Amino acid sequence: MDIPVQIKQQTCMDCLSGHSLGFDIRMAFQPIIDWQQQDIFAYEALVRGPEGQGAGWVFERIRDDNKYYFDQMCRVKAIETAARLGCDRLLSINFLPNAIYNPDTCIRATIEASELYGFDLNKIIFEVTEGERIVSQQKLKRIFEAYARYGFYTAIDDYGAGFTSLEWLHSLRPSIVKLDMSMVRDIDNEPAKQQQLAEVQRVCAELGALVLAEGIETVEERDYLVNAGVRYLQGYLFARPMLEELLGPEQITGWSRVA
Repeated sequence: MDIPVQIKQQTCMDCLSGHSLGFDIRMAFQPIIDWQQQDIFAYEALVRGPEGQGAGWVFERIRDDNKYYFDQMCRVKAIETAARLGCDRLLSINFLPNAIYNPDTCIRATIEASELYGFDLNKIIFEVTEGERIVSQQKLKRIFEAYARYGFYTAIDDYGAGFTSLEWLHSLRPSIVKLDMSMVRDIDNEPAKQQQLAEVQRVCAELGALVLAEGIETVEERDYLVNAGVRYLQGYLFARPMLEELLGPEQITGWSRVA
C-alpha cells in the first residue's frame, strides 16, 4: 500500500515531536532475563498514558486516522526514554503492522530518533503481537524482511494466541519467538503444552531463532521452562513493568536456581 499524500507531506520531525498523535504517551519497561547469564537480556517498552495510565487507556484513543502516528511515536518515545535512562541492553519495541504503509519510510523516524538521542540501532528489536488482526500475511513478511535488511531484530509476540503456525514461522523467520502466557501458564502440569513447547523449540532451532517465554508467574513454571532449555524469560515472577525506570539485575526477583 502506498503512503497517503497527507502522510508523505509530513516530515520525520513530525513523528519525533508527537504532535500528530494528539496526546502524550510515556513508556514503562519490563526486563527480559537471560537465565544462563543471570543477567538482563533486554527491556520491553510498554506504552502508558501521560499520567501513567495503562495500555488500555491509550488504545481506546487510537483510531484509523492516528494509528500511523501512534506507531511512530511509540518507537520514538521508547528510544528517547531508554537513551535518557542509560539503556545499554536490547530494547524491544512493539509495532502495529496494519499501521505501516511502507517499512522503509517508517524506519526513517526510528533512525532519526536513534541518531538524535544517541541510541544504538543494533540494539533494537521490533516485535509484533500475534493477537493483532493481520490484514495481509505477505505484508507482514515484507515488513520483517525490510527490518532484517536494516539489521534490526524481529520478534513474534504472544506466539500460541493468534494467527501464526509453525509453518508460518518458516516464512517470517523471526529472530525471537515469544511464547504467549497461555502456553506458559501451568506448563509444569500440562503435557499438551509441554509437547507444544518442544515443537516450537524444534522449529526455532532450525531457523536459528531464540525462544522467549513470557508471562511467567510461578517458580514451577520457571523451573520447567529452564529445565526444558528455555534461556530467555519474562514475567511478574521476575519484575513488573516500571514507568520510566530500568531495573537492574540486583532488583530482579526469582533468580534462585533450579535444584
